[in-house]
Amino acid sequence: MKRLTTLALACLATSASAQEAPPEQPRKVLAIFAHPDDEVFVAPALANAARQGDEITLVLATSGDMGPGVSEFEPGEQLAEARREEARCSARALGLTGTTFLDYGDGTLGKTPRAGDSPARRLTADLATIIGEAQPDLIVTWGPDGGYGHGDHRMVHALVTQVVQAMDQGRPSLVYPGIRKGTLPPIPQMQSWAETDPALLPIRHQYDEADLVAARAAIGCHATQFDEASRAQIADLFHATIWQGAVHFREAFPASPRAVEK
Repeated sequence: MKRLTTLALACLATSASAQEAPPEQPRKVLAIFAHPDDEVFVAPALANAARQGDEITLVLATSGDMGPGVSEFEPGEQLAEARREEARCSARALGLTGTTFLDYGDGTLGKTPRAGDSPARRLTADLATIIGEAQPDLIVTWGPDGGYGHGDHRMVHALVTQVVQAMDQGRPSLVYPGIRKGTLPPIPQMQSWAETDPALLPIRHQYDEADLVAARAAIGCHATQFDEASRAQIADLFHATIWQGAVHFREAFPASPRAVEK
């Protein structure tokens, strides 16, 4: 697991030397989330990694077809297409390589998970194929809290983790973002978000003003989800509270498993 730890720290570099001397070979990164706009939570880290040369693909399990947000769309395919375009816009703003939409139904990922044709079983197979074909060095996905407990977020976390933990060859580093305890923005809408002991978030991916500008632009793409005032303020609010110059992560598998001899 030393290789895994080293790779995760390298992919999410915090040292000045890492910032001054980006790797010669770009790393392959998959950012796997449930809905368009989930990437906002780690936006400046993605922008910074892309600027350093990493090839990052945003993979979205659903297209958010049941989440009209502040828009006048009715739930359905027109809303889904609008949100897919918002995700593409966001990916361009962050400098990502591309987007992959799996188009599972919004809010359905946890339904009857043990059934043979359940969304969870089909999504597990799709994720295994995507990860196997991409052969990423690093995967970023929701932590076990799903940010604020959203069922789709939690299921994406569980299924990505399930796929990665089963790999015995070419296993990528897997990291989860988190909010350090005591840094939640003092607004009612954020009080249901989960916090994590800072000691459990040892990976700090620093960003600079250019990355914050990219994050602002990415958030600005999601017009169905946030009103104009919110789109203009979210990045700076997160910068002043949750992020404070770095997006915080932890490894899924920080310790190497050892055989127990008796």
